[in-house]
Amino acid sequence: MKMLFHYPFFFLSTTIHRLYLTLPLPRGRTPAANISSSSSLRLGRTVVCLTLFRSVSPLLTFIKPPTRLSFNIPHIMTPFTRSSSTLQSSVEGDGIGVDAEWSSMTVVQLKAQLKERGLPVSGVKSVLIERLDSTTTTTTTSKYFAKQPSSPADEATKTKGKTAVKTPTKRKSPTKSKSPGKSPGKSPGRSPRRVRIEPGTLKPPANWEKIYSLVEELRADRSAPVDTDGGEALPEKHLGEVVYRFQVLTALMLSSQTKDAVVGETMRILQGHGLTVENIHQTDHETLNGLIKKVGFHNNKTKYMKQSAEMILTQYNGDIPPNADELMKLPGVGPKMAYIVENIAFDTASGIGVDTHMHRMFNDLKWVTSKTPEQTREQLEGWLPRDKWASINYIWVGFGQEVQQQKEKMLKKCVASSSPREALGLVKKLGLDVQKEAKRFGLEDDVKSVM
Repeated sequence: MKMLFHYPFFFLSTTIHRLYLTLPLPRGRTPAANISSSSSLRLGRTVVCLTLFRSVSPLLTFIKPPTRLSFNIPHIMTPFTRSSSTLQSSVEGDGIGVDAEWSSMTVVQLKAQLKERGLPVSGVKSVLIERLDSTTTTTTTSKYFAKQPSSPADEATKTKGKTAVKTPTKRKSPTKSKSPGKSPGKSPGRSPRRVRIEPGTLKPPANWEKIYSLVEELRADRSAPVDTDGGEALPEKHLGEVVYRFQVLTALMLSSQTKDAVVGETMRILQGHGLTVENIHQTDHETLNGLIKKVGFHNNKTKYMKQSAEMILTQYNGDIPPNADELMKLPGVGPKMAYIVENIAFDTASGIGVDTHMHRMFNDLKWVTSKTPEQTREQLEGWLPRDKWASINYIWVGFGQEVQQQKEKMLKKCVASSSPREALGLVKKLGLDVQKEAKRFGLEDDVKSVM
């Protein structure tokens, strides 16, 4: 703080120094001499000014500056720039006293100590007081003072400071009407827990039986890719039931995110290698990964096949698990895969296997209103008769493949069906552009004749 009293003299000497430096230099010399003379004169003038300042500064030592919180710096800075211990020692050096434990005081107590001493509120202290006021209003203390429990009087002061500042309130949006599915007791920010749909508890959609029979008619020729390269057609039945069931499981594990044609090719490669649970268990990881490298996510599927083979040998006596619940314990086997394997391998349908294509088609037909294949499965089981559970996947997966991949054949089958108008309307609803594809394959006259 003492340095603050030296400011006028320092400013005066600096001003004289600057004016002194502006005086013209002697002329009539060479450039080199001018440069040397300029440097010497400027250096000499600087030394004179500094000497003047140092001769005046000791005269100010008798002046006792007002005792206040300072940081002994020659310019104004943000108050809280030093540690608590340094601040306390600086305060004690300025004469406030050791009894004031500044480092353990709250903001309110510190402000009270400053005001009790009757020190002038100006300069750095005014800035400090202003900082303390703003800090008290926001109910936060400086990071250099430890937070201590405050007295009731301090709490009242803080409360008063809080109520003085009013925060703008957000405008509430219009309340949305509650959906029928939400219970009134639930909080608005919390989604209600989804209740599992039990089989046979939902009302079937209108005219579903007519559409289902029409799809069965269109699939009667069994000419879709799933009919030749699906999990039911690929396994080797002549090697026995145990091997057949393991190959059914393997075909379904390979089919995820992979076209049936690629699955069929890979299955035939594995069968040439020896597709039994014992042989897969003995085959090293790198070799097996190379055998199935054409399927999607073959690295993960290699790991799942090795782990499943070990579990089948150690926990299920060399045969695959006998039901869907046990099948889902195998690595990489979900509900869709488990229900299809159970249906093909054990001729049992405890649930419906629904893939993404079935999920999309049934939502397009408004048979379900779901966001995931698992929700589609539950809703289908809620109204579809059980005698359809075993065949629905095989029929509708093949139908979806023909609509997407074999459009010319599907148009011809629709025109030749018992209900051509309804069949064309069905495939159109599932995403087939009837007019465009009919024109492309030269079937415009046939389509117009039945529309």
